[in-house]
Amino acid sequence: MMGLVYANIKLSNPVLPEQLPIEVNCLVDSGATFLCIPQHVAVQLGLNEKQKREIILADETAKLVPYVGPVKIEFENRACYAGALVADGECLLGTIPMAEMDLVVHSGYFKLSVNPESHSIARGLAN
Repeated sequence: MMGLVYANIKLSNPVLPEQLPIEVNCLVDSGATFLCIPQHVAVQLGLNEKQKREIILADETAKLVPYVGPVKIEFENRACYAGALVADGECLLGTIPMAEMDLVVHSGYFKLSVNPESHSIARGLAN
């Protein structure tokens, strides 16, 4: 049986530096693409809708949701800037922000961590 991996991440709105960052417990999902946040987190961070995006849910139904941003995402010594989809349910960290921060999922330990091969600074492919 495969267990779920959760991680505490810090979210903030770089456009409103006076707005306090918040820490959320996020489901880490390498099968998802984007950062997904519930409406109350978007409101708390003062994030504005930029457009609508279509998401495909686990039951394969499609749903139109707000795309907000920018959001600063921080985990340990890593950070990135991204948009977020506002969807029902819990916070979800998808592959785009994980790749930008060079994070790896250790499913056997149910843990998210920085890439041990590049612990000091994030790296990625550019070819």
